[in-house]
Amino acid sequence: MNARQVAIVLYPGMTALDAIGPYEVLRFLPDVQVRLVGHEVGPVLTDSGVLALGVTHTFEETPAPHIIVVPGGPAATAVAGDRRVLDWLRAAHSRAEWTTSVCTGSLILAGAGLLDDKPATTHWAAQSALGLMGARPRRDERLVRSGPGIVTAAGVSAGIDMALWLVGEMDGPKRAQTIQLDIEYDPHPPFDAGHPRKADSSVHRASMADQALLVRAFTAGELMRTVTGAQRALWRNVLRRARG
Repeated sequence: MNARQVAIVLYPGMTALDAIGPYEVLRFLPDVQVRLVGHEVGPVLTDSGVLALGVTHTFEETPAPHIIVVPGGPAATAVAGDRRVLDWLRAAHSRAEWTTSVCTGSLILAGAGLLDDKPATTHWAAQSALGLMGARPRRDERLVRSGPGIVTAAGVSAGIDMALWLVGEMDGPKRAQTIQLDIEYDPHPPFDAGHPRKADSSVHRASMADQALLVRAFTAGELMRTVTGAQRALWRNVLRRARG
């Protein structure tokens, strides 16, 4: 039996936990191969401008993954217009068992036409944008089955929930519960302000200001320019050795 291939899309200006949360769950699937896919092999700076994740395989090297994970971030709206990403996503989705998104990654799915007139969710601050792109936003739902083989998750941390749900669908609840215990995912947050309906108005305003700051400060182009050619060459050599 061939390994199930998971393709997690990386791009400059993405939010790290959108990708790493599902990664930490899905890597525990039996017979799985996880690929971090992007335009070219090498480091990609996330929206912090400090933390980098590494593309291990290009889109062209990964035409038919079993599971696709599209993370969000302040650069998601730009990626939602990236023809190369959208063409790959449409083609890969047609072969995949599951296509998923976390946070504003659903805007990229919508850009590819995969959410037209379908229920979907995203980060609370991007629900209106999701509606403008043709989906039917479900503002109060953390996970939404958006169509055959498509599931969308709300903001950032919801990617962990989505990945556990996905494991339950594919390999049954016992496997999902085992992975939940593996990563000790037993959240007891010290505060209860994780959704706009729970946060008071001052917290809501402060969070809106944070979102605006991220969008202004980190565009895909600016982040790409901070990674030097020498860094890229070093990363490629490391990956070449790792891949034999």
